[in-house]
Amino acid sequence: MTGPGLFEFDAFVGIDWSGAKGEFQAGLSVFTAAEGTAAPIRIEPPSGRYWSRQAIKNYLGELSSENRVLAGIDFAFAYPVTDEADQPCGSYPGYTNAPYHAADLWALIEQKNQNQPHYYGGGIWDDEMLGPYYNAPSGRRGYLFSSRRRLTEQVARVVKSPSPTFNCVGPAGVGTGSLAGMRLLHALFDKAHIWPFSGMFTGLRSLHLVEIFPSYYFSLAGIQAVKGAHGKVENINKALHFFESEPVSNSFNAAGPDYDEADALISAAALRFFARKADFWQTPKQASREGWIFGVRSAKP
Repeated sequence: MTGPGLFEFDAFVGIDWSGAKGEFQAGLSVFTAAEGTAAPIRIEPPSGRYWSRQAIKNYLGELSSENRVLAGIDFAFAYPVTDEADQPCGSYPGYTNAPYHAADLWALIEQKNQNQPHYYGGGIWDDEMLGPYYNAPSGRRGYLFSSRRRLTEQVARVVKSPSPTFNCVGPAGVGTGSLAGMRLLHALFDKAHIWPFSGMFTGLRSLHLVEIFPSYYFSLAGIQAVKGAHGKVENINKALHFFESEPVSNSFNAAGPDYDEADALISAAALRFFARKADFWQTPKQASREGWIFGVRSAKP
């Protein structure tokens, strides 16, 4: 049985995400694995050359209409709510109306971007009160920005250190993707279990979403995802072997601006691997507000 001890999953979906402006993105990639050991397979976009964020949402809805789906998406599901464990603060320290729960954060991000199409989240950078918390493009370094980390990111650091979630510039700027992703979570809030915010799973919803970090999975397998190393088929197969998956063909070519297909492929295999192990479903209390990267082993809850 895979899953948190309640039921099995039929499909494991690894999604390499993008927060860039525009409808179709070269950096979006989707791979799906079935139960067992077969290598994950590439899912082609339904129309055109690239995926859109809306098309990914539609795919998850269609797949979960007939399958129990565990889908991992590569963005931070929430922001840090503490600088240190004993010094609580909101997602936006000093902001009077800072959201307390993740669902409130997602609703806020959606409200601040309601005029932005295609789930783009960069509209918040123009907000007078919230914009200063971000490092944004065009040289807008927020005077309230600080390099805060969620607890899951602090724990992950021993293997691979994630970038600060409010940083939206540069190759390590994960913040733009997270903004777009939080809009997606808001749209799926009443349609999916969003771990670990939803508490214990029930059988009422067949779509389950978790946060992933592909570079972390490669690092666990002994591969540093730098300078395209993770895009080489021999390293992909080394990582697949680590996650108890069969290899891809030696002719496999990982497409995407940063070998994004390699990230989605490995994530699907890692999801299947971790879902079988009960301890990876356990998280500290703080995760119910900040979220948790699936596959990062926590301390005792």
